[in-house]
Amino acid sequence: MQEDKVSLLDANDLSAKTPSLETWLGVVVSLADGQHTIQQLIEQLAGQYDGTPPQELERTIESVIERLTETEVLKLADQAVILPYYLSLPVEKLDMEMARRLMTDDGYFQNNVKH
Repeated sequence: MQEDKVSLLDANDLSAKTPSLETWLGVVVSLADGQHTIQQLIEQLAGQYDGTPPQELERTIESVIERLTETEVLKLADQAVILPYYLSLPVEKLDMEMARRLMTDDGYFQNNVKH
């Protein structure tokens, strides 16, 4: 996250410029910690508003989650999960060599990709 913006990282090419996610997508990605339900996420975001949250907040968040799962940026689970190291911290705080090794172990890279 940079300047309150969330970007996805191309782990194959760390120098590649990636555009920041749309605001709502970035908010949901940054709060997706594997420990909370969608309803808890909605309640947390609703609590950020003074007074009554926008009427369409829940529908907006559900739509954002749908987009993120369709593009495989987000994966839903039936139970709480502990995020792997490479997803648990902002990229600026990661040991990228270790992150790449763990991602390779988890099957994120194709055999023919150099990293």
